[in-house]
Amino acid sequence: MTAAITTRGPAPRRRAGSLWGLAAWAVGLLFVTPIAWMVLTSLHSETDAATNPPSLTAELTLDGYREFFGASTGASPWPPLVNSLTASVGSTLLVLVLAIPAAYALSIRPVRKWSDVLFFFLSTKMLPVVAALLPVYLVAQNLGLLDNIWLMVVLYTSMNLPIAVWMMRSFLAEIPVAILEAAQVDGARLTTVFRRIIIPVSAPGIAATSLICFIFSWNEMLFARVLTGVRAVTAPVFLTSFVTSQGLFLAQVCAAAFAVSLPVLIAGFAAQDRLVQGLSLGAVK
Repeated sequence: MTAAITTRGPAPRRRAGSLWGLAAWAVGLLFVTPIAWMVLTSLHSETDAATNPPSLTAELTLDGYREFFGASTGASPWPPLVNSLTASVGSTLLVLVLAIPAAYALSIRPVRKWSDVLFFFLSTKMLPVVAALLPVYLVAQNLGLLDNIWLMVVLYTSMNLPIAVWMMRSFLAEIPVAILEAAQVDGARLTTVFRRIIIPVSAPGIAATSLICFIFSWNEMLFARVLTGVRAVTAPVFLTSFVTSQGLFLAQVCAAAFAVSLPVLIAGFAAQDRLVQGLSLGAVK
């Protein structure tokens, strides 16, 4: 009887694994379908994109992308894309420079009342963003920083820093303290420990934190819509220019949305291995 049970055991497990695999594929397709539909719509003409129900066999064209990069709205898309890239990359680098030492002090060499410090970081995310919009606008106006991309770098840094500190703390807490103590016994200074041990070991966590901060900065629109005008307009704000008094041009909007989303998709695809490792590193004890 025991041998029979043992023989039949792997089969239910394989069936359960297959069911979980099918469920994972179904959820994945559920998330990918809107993006695939947006890409397909961007490859249709305006007439075909506006049909209801939409036609899957309509002729494909690149007119939507020509309109976007040809600046049919009267403004080139390249300055907003460069502004978004500058604000996202600049704020992400600044966040890492500030978050890694803070996470080190809160995990490996914990400061006094470190839990209160973490709660303070978390409490800064409890205030609705719109509640801080008017004070930030008045301060920027008095300092002459309206329509300045470096103001957006500072704002995005302050918005993403609490999340980065929490994430990096969970990643650095997984580093064995014995390795750091051995390095200190060998005479390694703190800068050497950071360069040779902490940063290489926590590289997956740094990649995951960087990608999340980059995405949050790239997608932010509320502050960019209010605090920028012409010179510092970001890509999400530029997308709103495709909604005109003449109506909504669906194919052009889908082409513009996909073009603006492409840097984030490329960054996520390039860092997918590090991202999975980083999220696992912070979650598994």
